[in-house]
Amino acid sequence: MAVIGELSSSPVITRHPANPVLTAADVPYNAALIFNAGVCRWQGKYVMVFRNDYGSLAEQKLTGTNIGLATSDDGITWAVAPEPCFDLASDEISRAYDPRLTVIDGRVVMCFAVDTRHGLRGGIATTDDFEHFEILSMSVPDNRNMVLFDRTFDGKYVRLERPMPIYSRGGGEKFDIWISDSPDLRYWGNSELLVGGETVPYANAKIGPAAPPVLTDAGWLAVFHAVDIDPDRGKHGWEAKWTKRYTAGIMLLDRDNPYRVLGVCPDPLIAPEAAYEVDGGFRNNVIFPTGLILDDSGEVKIYYGAADTVMCLATADVDDLVKLCGA
Repeated sequence: MAVIGELSSSPVITRHPANPVLTAADVPYNAALIFNAGVCRWQGKYVMVFRNDYGSLAEQKLTGTNIGLATSDDGITWAVAPEPCFDLASDEISRAYDPRLTVIDGRVVMCFAVDTRHGLRGGIATTDDFEHFEILSMSVPDNRNMVLFDRTFDGKYVRLERPMPIYSRGGGEKFDIWISDSPDLRYWGNSELLVGGETVPYANAKIGPAAPPVLTDAGWLAVFHAVDIDPDRGKHGWEAKWTKRYTAGIMLLDRDNPYRVLGVCPDPLIAPEAAYEVDGGFRNNVIFPTGLILDDSGEVKIYYGAADTVMCLATADVDDLVKLCGA
């Protein structure tokens, strides 16, 4: 495994001065790590559903996971609901986490991951109020990082996903980005490889979808996560050793046929650099983008989890992002 050297964020990216925009201190119930949140614009507000690994920050101890809800008028300052909004814990399911939000025909569709006794599954649910959720689909193990496009293509819904074929890839974490479609958000097929990890120069391990894509004049902008491993990395968080680094990448897909890749930026979009990304977190050196919002002004808000501990915001001009993808 070739070791990846120093990485830096693209100069088109601006980290928001208010970062982190959501932390455990903002949550009115037991919370420790607030990260990997889905974000969308819905009914005139920004809506965020966030992963909360609760327990004790001071003792560096976690006891469970739930999904919380927050709303905002400006996408920067958030008001957190008094209780978690989603929790599927049962005898079979240990937790649901890592939500992603897409608004389709006025309804919010949430993708999420589920840890079960028999493997890791990807779920899709709909909601009209963030209190009641209808589960539409649950994948077979092991699949996760599912994100949806916000419209249909020739009558088909489309999602990006990251199956986890350990044995057939020779062990390790050589995972890739796949794409599938569905007539009804329930039954999925026509699966194809979209981007292989070997095509991303700053990844020597897995890649996967990150946030639901946004449509531009040039095509669909889609961010992804890319992982590199360095065995010589030592203690970078709560664990005795953390050898991974997560960065954010970006690609452009055809507006009419998202199975067609128009370009992948050869360099990271966001690499861990800021203090809240590289120090004092549960797992440092982690950037995981989970929400993209394209404003009328042409500004793209990129929401991301930092160090698996807090939620942050970066911004960029949409035209600059498209250019990074070679378009």
